[in-house]
Amino acid sequence: MGSPSQRHNWTFLTNHARVLVAIARDPGVRLRDVAMTCTLTERTVQAIVTDLETDGYLRRVRDGRRNRYEISDNALFRHPAEAGVQVAGLLALLAGAPGSRQTQTQTGSASEAGVGIGG
Repeated sequence: MGSPSQRHNWTFLTNHARVLVAIARDPGVRLRDVAMTCTLTERTVQAIVTDLETDGYLRRVRDGRRNRYEISDNALFRHPAEAGVQVAGLLALLAGAPGSRQTQTQTGSASEAGVGIGG
């Protein structure tokens, strides 16, 4: 096993999941803003969006001078352990309605709200 500092240096979600959640929260978001939110470089976010688009998780749609993103309603997790499970459920939990994170913080902890995901 690694040292205690190494053991605490991981997060629950992958960068791909974080980027997809950020886009689910705001389909018109600029990738520069996604990069800041996810603490990634803009180039990394662009590569992740390309991965997600190539694999059918989202679609880029031109809206004037900007891009909007449409997330596939029927995209499935790729890992065999979650085979057949739609990504939409996780996105609904993590992206939620606008302001849901603030409301949850004000009314109780994530564990009290029945949310078992941390990062």
